[in-house]
Amino acid sequence: MVGTPRRKAGALAGQVEGYREWLAQRGYTPLTVRNMLKDLGLVGLWLRREGLDVGDLSEDRLTAFLVDQRQRACRRRLAGARGWLPLLTFLREVGVVPEAQAAVTPLDVLLGRYRRWMRQERGLSASTMVRYENTARRFLTEQALTGGRVTPERLTGADLNVFLLRECGRVSSGSAKGRVAELRSLMRFLHLRGAISMRLGAAVPPVGGWRLASLPPMMAASDVQLLLDRCPHDSAVEVRDYAILMLVARLGLRSIEVARLLLDDVDWRSGEVVIRSKGRREDQLPLPVEVGEAVVAYLSGARPRLDDRHLFLTGRAPRAPIRADLVSDVVKRACLRAGLARVGPHRLRHALAEQMLRHGAGLTAIGQVLRHQDLATTALYAKVDLAALRQVAQPWPGAAA
Repeated sequence: MVGTPRRKAGALAGQVEGYREWLAQRGYTPLTVRNMLKDLGLVGLWLRREGLDVGDLSEDRLTAFLVDQRQRACRRRLAGARGWLPLLTFLREVGVVPEAQAAVTPLDVLLGRYRRWMRQERGLSASTMVRYENTARRFLTEQALTGGRVTPERLTGADLNVFLLRECGRVSSGSAKGRVAELRSLMRFLHLRGAISMRLGAAVPPVGGWRLASLPPMMAASDVQLLLDRCPHDSAVEVRDYAILMLVARLGLRSIEVARLLLDDVDWRSGEVVIRSKGRREDQLPLPVEVGEAVVAYLSGARPRLDDRHLFLTGRAPRAPIRADLVSDVVKRACLRAGLARVGPHRLRHALAEQMLRHGAGLTAIGQVLRHQDLATTALYAKVDLAALRQVAQPWPGAAA
């Protein structure tokens, strides 16, 4: 058994065994556990030398500890400031170190209420709430913060336009449309809570850029297959990434839908999988054999043993459910291996729709697989069947027969 003797852990001697178990549960290797227990001992001895108690430990105290160790010309290479977060997190979880008390400003209070409203009343996903809150914080800081006080009651339509003009000058038209939606959401919240008397959301101008004005970005089916064929299966992470790619390429799952998958969502007896889509929707899709085989390969030995019901977990400690942005990383790494231009997971979703259309599937069926709420969204893919469009195209007036 690896470890650090209690007598060498100083003020943290009573936390050695608990920290060892905590690290093991999160998938740290025995060698890493041993090194992190040594770090705990160094901190404990430093606390004792400084006449400090365990409860006095904080981010600032850890910074002071690192400075002290560097001045002592410590031979052992120490982790940076972020490397000490597991220790501080553990000590706070067991209650021996108090939680950090961040300064709460009036803006933080308002944004906290906005966050709860988005979650409880609008049912937005965590990633969407982060994006909306970031825009709200930036807008209110620039247009409604006076001497540390938030004054939304003074907002006018001109303030909204000034902010949007500045934003539209640095982002694409698609992102600009997002800013409009985010700003209108904030105005709706402020009006419903009585912070503003007028519905300023109506003053937010639309952004030019018309629906169905362009072709959706496509990817050839042969390129999608190349991504899958070039995936290695040598390590646990590679087996996991292949299963993720199969779900995206063959079922058209969004990144957040992959991250939300639970072990209980796969019904192996009926060959179906439950997908948690936008707006708290739950849809059932058939699980193709090749996709099921990829998931089984991951569950059979590649998935870490952790008491967490999420299907996909991180490959490194601390073990935790994957985040949605990891799906994008998986697809981009696959593109590099295949020698293709880097694309995001949504491009594979478009490719699936195009492939279904070319094999004779109707727009209704495509919309059901992609879980579109509005058939008009699916109608965009009718434009990619160029061969069929040529057959119905009228000759140009005056052109030679």
